Amino acid sequence: MLEKIDLSQSIERAVYKSELKALEKRLAALQQPIKDLEIPVLIVFEGWSASGKGTSISRILYPLDPRHFSVHTLGKSPEEWIMRPFLFPYWTRIPAKGRISIFDKSWHRLILPVYAERMRLGSKAKEEFFYDVNAFEQQLRDNGTIIIKFFLHISKEAQQERFRALEDNPSSAWRVEAHDREQNNNYDYYLKHYDEMVIKTNYKDSQWHIIEADDSKFATVKILSSIVNRVESEIKRLNEIESIPSSTLTTPVKYPQAGILSAVNPNMKLKDKDYKECLENLQSRISNLGFILYKARRSVVIVYEGWDAAGKGGNIKRLTEPLDPRCYDVIPIGAPSAVELDHHYLWRFMNRMPKDGHMAIFDRSWYGRVMVERVENFTPYERCQDAYQEINDMERHLVNHGTIIFKFWLHIDKNEQLQRFEARKNDPTKHYKITDEDWRNREKWEEYENVIDEMLLKTSTICAPWTIVESNDKKYARIKTLEIVVEELEKQLE
Repeated sequence: MLEKIDLSQSIERAVYKSELKALEKRLAALQQPIKDLEIPVLIVFEGWSASGKGTSISRILYPLDPRHFSVHTLGKSPEEWIMRPFLFPYWTRIPAKGRISIFDKSWHRLILPVYAERMRLGSKAKEEFFYDVNAFEQQLRDNGTIIIKFFLHISKEAQQERFRALEDNPSSAWRVEAHDREQNNNYDYYLKHYDEMVIKTNYKDSQWHIIEADDSKFATVKILSSIVNRVESEIKRLNEIESIPSSTLTTPVKYPQAGILSAVNPNMKLKDKDYKECLENLQSRISNLGFILYKARRSVVIVYEGWDAAGKGGNIKRLTEPLDPRCYDVIPIGAPSAVELDHHYLWRFMNRMPKDGHMAIFDRSWYGRVMVERVENFTPYERCQDAYQEINDMERHLVNHGTIIFKFWLHIDKNEQLQRFEARKNDPTKHYKITDEDWRNREKWEEYENVIDEMLLKTSTICAPWTIVESNDKKYARIKTLEIVVEELEKQLE
């Protein structure tokens, strides 16, 4: 693919000046509708060393209001990033609604040998890497992000000339490093890897624009025209959608007849003497496992979901009591903030994923997308359906990195919940635990049970299965979750 590109493309100076002026005017005019329509725009620059990425980014920024864009240079990766899934620094820097983010270098290049070794991707199957990359872009596209990707392509000879020009100038000589020269010396080898990268991550709505960059003026005009045309087209499409009556865009809510929860008896019991003995044994084992986990540089994510008053807090307390508090983080999830609502719904969770050697325990999680947001009609039905695959792909990405995932649904029956609600209401020290929202949710028990069944059915995967924990007896529930975590960690860390 890349070897067939005609790199002799050029443009006359007079034509360049005329087209540049017109394109800059059109680009400047797009910022307001991007803001008004709340469109996130992500522009990605990849390419050869000295291909002109910095110059191209400068030409884009010149006509723009600097309050509405961000530029991220993501070449060398600090240790903090290496200790997390490779998409972490990109997830955490995706644009908010109405903003433009420009990435100088991106997630794609991590498949190149020099980066794969640094990011510990050497043992990772290429197929899994490309799956994660394409799933990430699909998640952003489904959330309304415009993704525009540029690969700046230059010839070996042009690269050599640019290196010489940089080195001849004392103020810029430092920019040519050993790995740049190594790339030029092994141009054909890198060309093969770049070619594979482009081919395997090229999709209709996030396709690569190959920029013939031997002539920087030609490259600038092609880049600006590609951005302007794509954004103008998307704005036109969104304006046409807004003119359609909303009733034609609504799909009736549907629920499966899975019956998963109704088949579970939540009345499992554990004797008090057995509880004490089991708790001491399991807490001793998980205390040791915390140190082994840290030394092995493996991360753990534990998700607690369940009915209101199912005992999530007490369960988490018994799990964390014996652990070194420096190595875990308990993350309670409530309604998203205004800043979080401006981003993809998974953004706030990816920001809290643990680094290697640590544990993150989520008290409620990203599964709110397919439960409360669906039942309360906070999110359109179609987007809730998209979320199943998006969640599975995110969890798969974590597991591909080496993260161990546990997902627990704490299950109680309706009568048990009522007793716990009443106990909280009548105990002054626990009033804060019962809210009007809890009572409203209880009135929708059957509706929630249906969506929970569908969630369990569609997001229990080989790499991240759900465990339903019978929780009418809190002590039984605590021992069951601890036992599952301890036994799986012992197996994974042996």
